[in-house]
Amino acid sequence: MHLDQQDIFHRIADLSNLRQVFFYFPISHHSTHIHNKMNTENTTEMPASHGKALHGAAKCSNIPADMDFRTYLRHYPDKNGYFGRFGGAYLPAELEPAFKEITEAYNSICHSAQFISELRRIRKQFQGRPTPVYHCERLSRLNGGAQIYLKREDLNHTGAHKLNHCMGEGLLAKFMGKKKIIAETGAGQHGVALATAAAYFGLECEIHMGEVDIAKQAPNVTRMKMLGANVVCVTHGLKTLKEAVDSAFEAYLRDYKNAIYCIGSVVGPHPFPMMVRDFQMVIGNEARDQFLEMTGILPDVVCACVGGGSNSMGMFPAFLNDPVDIYGIEPLGRGPSLGDHAASMQFGEEGIMHGFNSIMLKDENGDPAPVYSISSGLDYPSVGPEHAFLRDIGRVKYESVSDEEAVDAFFKLSRYEGIIPALESSHAVAFAMRKAREMGTGAILANCSGRGDKDVDYIAEHYGYGDNYKF
Repeated sequence: MHLDQQDIFHRIADLSNLRQVFFYFPISHHSTHIHNKMNTENTTEMPASHGKALHGAAKCSNIPADMDFRTYLRHYPDKNGYFGRFGGAYLPAELEPAFKEITEAYNSICHSAQFISELRRIRKQFQGRPTPVYHCERLSRLNGGAQIYLKREDLNHTGAHKLNHCMGEGLLAKFMGKKKIIAETGAGQHGVALATAAAYFGLECEIHMGEVDIAKQAPNVTRMKMLGANVVCVTHGLKTLKEAVDSAFEAYLRDYKNAIYCIGSVVGPHPFPMMVRDFQMVIGNEARDQFLEMTGILPDVVCACVGGGSNSMGMFPAFLNDPVDIYGIEPLGRGPSLGDHAASMQFGEEGIMHGFNSIMLKDENGDPAPVYSISSGLDYPSVGPEHAFLRDIGRVKYESVSDEEAVDAFFKLSRYEGIIPALESSHAVAFAMRKAREMGTGAILANCSGRGDKDVDYIAEHYGYGDNYKF
């Protein structure tokens, strides 16, 4: 089903008006909320678990009495894209057919044995999966306390977890007969992964990236261009991730018939939070089995960094039914003042942005607040709706890590394990080190969501080579 491009725009005065409709609603705005009528029940099953469902896994009374994490993925999101009260699809009525088309296509393809078989082949032969779980013996010894393990998504092809959903979105684009894929990127890892998928499937690729991030993540910009992508420099606003999302969606609206917008995280209108999560769950499914095989037990703590939240939502679902503490780690940046961090869960409130209801950082006018993080992939003023739901019911806890803590972890992992992590991943490593000292014993499994090639020039320029850090 295709909606004529002119039909969209002759009823919308201009893109500035559209931005008011789509890109931000105050929570009290009486907007038209498009409920997708398709059944979006996810068919990917949770890993097998022994015994009864762990209704009290989070030790929190907020978990609904009827919550059974063994069947969690069958019920969340619901058919309208909601995780509790979070999520949905807040869109102009004119865009309902576009998102209905995507939802129908995804629901069809995710049930296809041919699609599943092809995706498994790609993951094994092209991406190099499964990625390993690695025990950081020297770092654990240096740090003291609990043992630290890493899920090595930095070893996934292109150097990060992003390719997991980009290859799935590329397959979906081919299934829908699209010729072009459009996306935003912050740190550049999603852009590189999508450009890789476009080259693999023979699709055109257009990546929107803020001017600040282009300068900061120059190696990834070079990689995108070498892979054939058209990199669009976004120069309005703060010139970072939020503005890149705005720009990419506007480009998608102008080329709706031929293109699909491949969102880079578990954000945006339904079905994107569900779809990206489903493609990313290979991380946690592998990690749970690998950790059990390595140690015979489950970790005491699982953690991952959270910006929009794709790598963490890939990690967490496999452990929801287990007696494991789960933590999402946000960027505290320079400190708690508004504009100095991007810790939406810690300082935000409920609000609607980019077509979904979640927790967001707001300025004094109730608009999306300016955000900052040393990590270009984490400076987003909201968070995926499933994260908001899992915190709301108490199953996942959210803490924050400062720039200095992340840089310290960056150098320590590099010097003690020979692994140079992405600055995004360094937030999870920093929390694992902190938590290990608090625990004293036990095991922590952190997701190393990407490698740090893209960050080494920036780190060297601003922090040197680590010689001033205590090892």
